[in-house]
Amino acid sequence: MKLQSLITKATQFPEATVAVAAAEDEEVLKAVAQALQAGFGRFILYGDKSVLSQLITEYVQEAGDDAIRIVHASTNEEAAHMAVKAVHEKEASVLMKGNVPTATILKAVLNKEYGLRTGRVLSHVAVFDVPHYERPILVTDAAMNIAPDLQQKTEIIMNAVQVAKAIGIHMPKVAPLAAVEVVNPAMPATIDAAALSLMNQRGQLKDCIVDGPLALDNAISVESAQHKGIQSSVAGHADILVVPNIETGNVLYKSLVYFARAQVGAIIAGARAPIVLTSRADSAESKLYSLALAICATNK
Repeated sequence: MKLQSLITKATQFPEATVAVAAAEDEEVLKAVAQALQAGFGRFILYGDKSVLSQLITEYVQEAGDDAIRIVHASTNEEAAHMAVKAVHEKEASVLMKGNVPTATILKAVLNKEYGLRTGRVLSHVAVFDVPHYERPILVTDAAMNIAPDLQQKTEIIMNAVQVAKAIGIHMPKVAPLAAVEVVNPAMPATIDAAALSLMNQRGQLKDCIVDGPLALDNAISVESAQHKGIQSSVAGHADILVVPNIETGNVLYKSLVYFARAQVGAIIAGARAPIVLTSRADSAESKLYSLALAICATNK
């Protein structure tokens, strides 16, 4: 599975509707245009109607009569409120962040009256297509949970497993990462990793295979795992990399994008619906892959 195949899979759901909060953003509208050209998604764009109408004329060349609907919102807060409420009321099945601060849209998502919380931890799940690497790799959590404890890590894994299954990885192999591959009481990440592995063996973490702690090299490289004498069904074959904290995840995410030139799609999982919460600096291509991932995750 490559990220391009996510777009093909998303075309199976042409009726999927995306609510975009503060859609007055060139890269967002380029992604919308590319999605429509590929044949998936309908879009409700919340924001300044006059600005959006002008941008759509410039960036969206072809769209069916019901493919795009503009709903005027005077402020970012109003746009976030209306977009989240549309998903809450099932008028849309995916929420997408436009040109609005993350804190603003998350405040709406967490609203007790009309928000999208389910009681589960919300976590960021990124799917990477790395050049010269034979399979996709999922990384979690690079953007939401700062220093997750053991319970939060179990829910982060459960969210990532659901995303993996949605893209066709039916029994994902999960590697909780640490600096070393042995338990060291001075390194809390290794203790959590060992506990997660034991929880998986006892059936507390289902539909996946968890083994750790593993360092990055022996999680993704068979040769590295063999060189260190690690006997594990996950070592060298990990589908999901679980980072110990947000700093590690952020550095790994950006290293893959900027050094390895990896393609990426990412969503927030654990809410009532997938949330496309890409950075305003992300390319239209990344936003397109994230849209496709979200629609596939909705229809798992």
